[in-house]
Amino acid sequence: MRMGSSSWPSETELDVVRKVVAEMSGRHVEEVRVVVSPYRICPLGAHIDHQGGTVSCMTINKGILLGFIPSGDPQVLLRSGQFRGEVRLRVDEIQEPLNSTKTHEKVNACEESNWGCYARGASYALQKSGKKLTQGIIGFMSGSEGLDSSGLSSSAAVGVANLLALESANSLRVSPIENIELDRLIENEYLGLRNGILDQSAILLSRYECLTCMNCKTKEHTLIHPPQLQENKEPKGMKAYKILLAFSGLKHALTTNPGYNHRVAECQEAARVLLDASGDAELEPVLSNVKPEVYEAHKCRLESNLARRAEHYFTENIRVTEALLPLVNFCNHMQISGLEAWASGKFEDFGKLISASGLSSIQNYECGCEPLIQLYEIILQSPGVYGARFSGAGFRGCCLAFVDSNFAEEAVLFIKNEYQKVQPHLASQLNQEAAVLVCEAGDCAYVI
Repeated sequence: MRMGSSSWPSETELDVVRKVVAEMSGRHVEEVRVVVSPYRICPLGAHIDHQGGTVSCMTINKGILLGFIPSGDPQVLLRSGQFRGEVRLRVDEIQEPLNSTKTHEKVNACEESNWGCYARGASYALQKSGKKLTQGIIGFMSGSEGLDSSGLSSSAAVGVANLLALESANSLRVSPIENIELDRLIENEYLGLRNGILDQSAILLSRYECLTCMNCKTKEHTLIHPPQLQENKEPKGMKAYKILLAFSGLKHALTTNPGYNHRVAECQEAARVLLDASGDAELEPVLSNVKPEVYEAHKCRLESNLARRAEHYFTENIRVTEALLPLVNFCNHMQISGLEAWASGKFEDFGKLISASGLSSIQNYECGCEPLIQLYEIILQSPGVYGARFSGAGFRGCCLAFVDSNFAEEAVLFIKNEYQKVQPHLASQLNQEAAVLVCEAGDCAYVI
């Protein structure tokens, strides 16, 4: 059932997917189920989930629709509205990680593109967790136009969609927390990507208009509600907002970019040095196991690149929440945390923290590239923008921004015009109708 008041998906979008599945399966449209799996944004807490940090996230009213029908046997047949090829597998076959020779041979034999690996990964994760699969699915997947490989975690949305479809077809009752772990198995073990649980947590836990706060070490999460508008009036000090997505024209598959896994390894090495220095070498080398006072005492031992990664981790934690008060020297200019700003509807303060997060991603995490940095700087100059940062890993894709809803369209025109000046080639490759999108908050993933 629908969880909130998100404007997506429309009945027209649902009908298109249902009709394709009905044609593929020879069944009635009324029998087709649809997984709604939204894309996510991370305003604050970027790049620290894999270190057990505290993150904030929410979904938008764009994402993946996976229409499906139980196949009546173990066969899976999937097609895509965006990508060529089709996926064929059996849920009673043992799946092995993507880097195994057998899996490469199967994928190549099917002539499927990378999107098909997520269906195999979902089967792998469910098998490994002991779930019994007897029913395959016949399905058709369609993503919001032009948003694949854009830094909105379309890969996690696809993984979650495949999990929910297979679970529904096999009448499996699986909690959102369990599915977060199952999607982690897809990403970390099946695909070999060393990311954390931010993406799938946002997709599975978010609620309309809420900011989700997730402690990636303890797995505890909280939904932060903004002040409610009453009688179409804004609470004092609160302005209505929209979410802007501005696209750079850069697209890369995250699993083929060595930068992401390299940054994770650097964070772990920084944690290892700090834990060794404090006599806690037996702890797992992740920065969430390093106490702030230990970091303060021993950060001089870190090589310059490792010091920058650690600084991003600790300051980003503070931008989300003031739980790490010993590091006041880093953030003594901040009077309010991100969660407090959101809860009180102070979007200007919230936006300043987002922009500071974007700057730290450039200077300390060093994950940007020239077009994205230019786009980030242009957005910060745009009318009505509260704050901006890269979306996703920052090696490709888009920037996100929160903007005063009264200035959203003016900001769109400004960003398009200015980006055309600095990156004419990349800008020319973008669909100008969708080069900068105005979005709203979304709901969690669910099955209709």
